[in-house]
Amino acid sequence: MKKIYNYLFIFLLSFCISCSDQYLEIFPEDKITTANFPQNEADIKLALNGVYSLLRESSIYNEGLFGFGVLDGATPNAFNWGNFPITKMGNGQLSSTDADIITFRWTRCYAIIFRANYLLKALDQVKLSDAAKNTYKGEAHFLRGLAYSLLADAYGGVPIVNSALTTDEARVIARASKEATWNQVIADYDVAIQNLGIKAPEVGRADKGAALGLKMRAYLYQNMYDKVLEVAQQIEALNKYSLFPSYEGLFKQENENNSEVIFDVQYISGENSQGSFHDQFCGTGTGSFTRGSRYVPTDNLVDAYETIDGSPVNPNDKFKNRDPRLEFTIVIPGSYILGFRFPNYIYPGGAFNHPGNRLKHLSARKYREGQMANLPTSGQSAINNIVMRYADVLLAKAEAMIELNKNIDEAIAIINRIRTERKDVKISLIPTGLSQQEARIRLRKERRIEFALEGLYWSDIRRWNIGKDIYPVVVKDHLGGVIETKFPTGYLDYYNLLPIPVNELSLNPNLVQNPKW
Repeated sequence: MKKIYNYLFIFLLSFCISCSDQYLEIFPEDKITTANFPQNEADIKLALNGVYSLLRESSIYNEGLFGFGVLDGATPNAFNWGNFPITKMGNGQLSSTDADIITFRWTRCYAIIFRANYLLKALDQVKLSDAAKNTYKGEAHFLRGLAYSLLADAYGGVPIVNSALTTDEARVIARASKEATWNQVIADYDVAIQNLGIKAPEVGRADKGAALGLKMRAYLYQNMYDKVLEVAQQIEALNKYSLFPSYEGLFKQENENNSEVIFDVQYISGENSQGSFHDQFCGTGTGSFTRGSRYVPTDNLVDAYETIDGSPVNPNDKFKNRDPRLEFTIVIPGSYILGFRFPNYIYPGGAFNHPGNRLKHLSARKYREGQMANLPTSGQSAINNIVMRYADVLLAKAEAMIELNKNIDEAIAIINRIRTERKDVKISLIPTGLSQQEARIRLRKERRIEFALEGLYWSDIRRWNIGKDIYPVVVKDHLGGVIETKFPTGYLDYYNLLPIPVNELSLNPNLVQNPKW
């Protein structure tokens, strides 16, 4: 037996020596490696798609990048059952050792940044036309800027990484200041604006308008109102966007990529994680553990909606004569929903939310897909989630004019466009002649209503620094029983930033935790 092994060893050795030249020139052909990628423009596009794919929020459990309806669970707008970090964010119980959104946003954003950096480097390794190279470059900077903006909004200053790092370098890099991080955001968007065309190469990819829109939001989140007006004017100059005629239809699949959408995250139905769980966790429930609304609108949000004509709310029928956006956003008692009419909308004839959720008389309607008999398979919602739309441009412009105390009547006229310009939303005009403070109150309320359950209110509360003014907030069930009190002892300013993930602090001694976390 030993002799046979010796002959086999000699044979293999001879074979390897005889073909060593060819062997050294052969790379694996069944997988992508740094030796064979990228080779052409198709590979560059594949790398670009790899960056875009990180924007998708397929699980929702991690609370995702943009939050959409989920993030409203950390505000007075919605309630989330259970002891999840998003719940703790909304009621004052969050700890630096919690996970989910705290760690997910950090790691996912840096994954986007690292992939964008790789793509930018790869552009010099492949022969491309100048036009194609500029487009890919613009998109890479757009996506990197978007990631840095999410980091800056959530954590403040973070490490700025615009080139490949060794493991040792990653373990010692320090946080930049909040100002420097926002400056990086603006710098990336500026490169994107310079290189992207007015029309995207494909639906779902960024264009000049998307870069301008998110640059405007970056200035808005820094309260840099002169810059907001400057960029809003550039967006208007594109002559591309308008309010979609139907507020209800804006969030339906058949109207995706319409004239109001500036940038959205694309989804399709399918078994390979092309869709999302958004309608399962944030939409109308069916009463099951696997498909029941977990993030549920509150009475606090319902009460914020005005009446159509500005008259007082009828205490005997508080859902009568209300702003139409209420019923387009929230499943209310008596709503036509899922193909039939609930008789009285009190559970179990009501919202059919997750069995563990004690708030059962309201549910989310925005972004709902299908009828009860034709709901998409769990995890396969095909509805795109809108990151920015034209209404945001209008209200950002109005806010900037109010905060700068520049022609407040014109700012009110812009807000009134939101209230009257759609076919299915016609409510009373806000009067002119308001003081700056009066106009500010109306603007902030309008933003809350217009973008309810779209995940923007959490950022608005923090940038306006109004947490201490709006909390505590009591959440009640349909019988008036108290479910929970959000921030029962009041809102603390350090909640305006999330804590740096503790596992990142343990890996890098040069990272400093945000104050009081």
